[in-house]
Order: sequence, then C-alpha cells, then structure tokens
Amino acid sequence: MTVVIRLGLAVLFLDQLVVGAWNAISPETFYRYFPTVDLTPPFSEHYARDFGGATLGIALLLGIALWRPQAHFVIPAASAFSIFSVPHFFYHLANLEGATVGEAILLTTGNAIVALLGIAVVLVTIARDRRAQREEVGPARTSEYAVLE
Repeated sequence: MTVVIRLGLAVLFLDQLVVGAWNAISPETFYRYFPTVDLTPPFSEHYARDFGGATLGIALLLGIALWRPQAHFVIPAASAFSIFSVPHFFYHLANLEGATVGEAILLTTGNAIVALLGIAVVLVTIARDRRAQREEVGPARTSEYAVLE
C-alpha cells in the first residue's frame, strides 16, 4: 500500500511543483500558455504569484510526505491539497463558458482526477495504518467468555 501512496503523492507533488513554480516565476506565461487558464480573465500578476507561492507550500508538504510516507505527514499534506483541489474542481465544473468541448473535457477530467487522487491518498493511508494496527494486535478473541479469562 505504501507504494500506491507514494505514487499518488508523487503525481500530486509534481503537479503542485510545476504549477506553483511556473506561477511564481513567470505568471504571465502561465496565464498565456497553460491550457484553459485564460478562460477566467483578467490576468492578475499579484494573484498569480500568490497562488504560485501557496501552491509551492502545498508541494513542500507533499514532498515531505513522499519522502516519509507516514500518516502524520501524508494525511495533512494530502488533505491540504484536497482542501484546494475539490473546490477548484467544482468551480471549473460550474464555469465552463467559453471553453471548447475538448477544453471542457480536459479541464473537468484533469481536475477530477487530481481531486480524487488527493482524497484517495488519505483513505489508502488510513486503511494501511488500520491494517498494520490489526496485525500488531493479532487475531481478535471471539469467545463470549474471553472477558472472563
């Protein structure tokens, strides 16, 4: 399960690193060349740079979790990403005017995948750790008289 968690974190980390760095370093080119960003004008350098910095902060958390995929790193990092990505998905789902059919499909699908991936990483981490706890405790005592022993 840790491999699955790491793969999910790697995808999210790279996504946030690329988007964040591009926005922070060259917001004008991000606005001009990143698919569908220009559908929501006007361009604001201040907003783009702030978004880039915040996105790099999430990338840092995801990178730490990727390096050490323990629940106390993974759950906050993937949750921070999800707190951004789920509303982001719904915003774009409700605001597709001006997009071509292809852009709408790309935007909706891409945003849905990463939003679901963030949530999935949290759920898989919880499942992994619960399984590990059960294995540490051993088989449960099923006898109704086990309490009296």
